[in-house]
Amino acid sequence: MPPGLEATEAVLRLEGIRKAYNAGRPNEVEVLHGIDFIMQRGEFCALMGPSGSGKSTLLNLIGLLDRPSAGRLAIGGRDTTGLDDRELTRIRGHQIGFVFQYHHLLPAFTAEENVMMPMLLDRGHPDARMRARAATLLENMQLSDWKDNLATNLSGGQQQRVAVARALAMNPPLLLADEPTGNLDSVAAQVVFDLMRRVNREQGTTVLVVTHNLGLARQCDRIVEIVDGVLTGDERLTLHNEPRGSRISSPLQ
Repeated sequence: MPPGLEATEAVLRLEGIRKAYNAGRPNEVEVLHGIDFIMQRGEFCALMGPSGSGKSTLLNLIGLLDRPSAGRLAIGGRDTTGLDDRELTRIRGHQIGFVFQYHHLLPAFTAEENVMMPMLLDRGHPDARMRARAATLLENMQLSDWKDNLATNLSGGQQQRVAVARALAMNPPLLLADEPTGNLDSVAAQVVFDLMRRVNREQGTTVLVVTHNLGLARQCDRIVEIVDGVLTGDERLTLHNEPRGSRISSPLQ
């Protein structure tokens, strides 16, 4: 165990994480080679690296969408090693929010209904508090005027902002974003990034974003680089720019 890991309170902690495919077969290949990584509450970190470096594999492990071949992974101080699929699903639903390159909204539902989906999956039926939470999140994403629009009637940037609001519906302490601005023009990309940054600063949400956009990465607190399945760089940045716009309102209790 690397020095200091055992004493650190962290939202995310990886110790000696390895991932191999086709384990035990002649064509076995290991794509992650002993990753040690910690994120504290409130950090905003960019994960960068060339194609095939292991970024997506690492993000899938952190998001509990896959299991490591070796090592320990803790979310919110809880070691996930050995947990069954049901418990992993529960942690994923309550502790982690996901934003992907493509928004994955349900086209037949409104923006507000899409944001409500994680709460519906957790609680089984809609109620006024869910609608209020969804409306508040859309207001925070500057989308109040579009909350009753079908997802298909929104622009690409608006759809991605709805996806960010949906990822925050359960008020997760950890937000994972995989190329969230990759399909957007530079103006829409900056808007989406700024809104995630404001959530990070005002609610203390820890954010890990995979990006190829160095300009956006330089606006983060930290840039971690992965090459050939090994972390090769970890740069902490000093930023002076402050978030713009209104404050993010309190989560649904």
